[in-house]
Amino acid sequence: MGARDDSDEAYVVGLCNQVLGETALTQHKFDWLQGDPGKGGRRARLPVDAYWPGHQLVVEYRELQHDQPMPHFDKPERLTVSGVHRGEQRALYDARRDTEIPVHGLRLIVIRPADLDADGRGRLRRNQEMDLAALRNILARDNDEDRVSD
Repeated sequence: MGARDDSDEAYVVGLCNQVLGETALTQHKFDWLQGDPGKGGRRARLPVDAYWPGHQLVVEYRELQHDQPMPHFDKPERLTVSGVHRGEQRALYDARRDTEIPVHGLRLIVIRPADLDADGRGRLRRNQEMDLAALRNILARDNDEDRVSD
């Protein structure tokens, strides 16, 4: 079992699988969701955290580094193919997911640590009963527009 299997993201996706009654395709890549071109012009396909084809649903679990600067994750001293540091690129790619996923007829749900039982540092306490109740409410919504770009 690798580190990703033990991650908060994997925990959240596993709970969503229970709520939805379907196993997600994790780190799924769509042909139409692409990053910025590299030096040779090649564009990598961007992964989504989880995709449930039967529900036409994508879930993105966005840890704290998606919403606030964190030098460890942002690597401000190194530029990406987008010409910006990793934190800025993450924001660009999150915005691209927020736009492109609904345009392609899929529902997008963004889940953040604060939506679940988490400590002040964004680490999930993994209280399954509370987290399942919260996810049932979140996943039952018809629309997630108010949650996508908090």
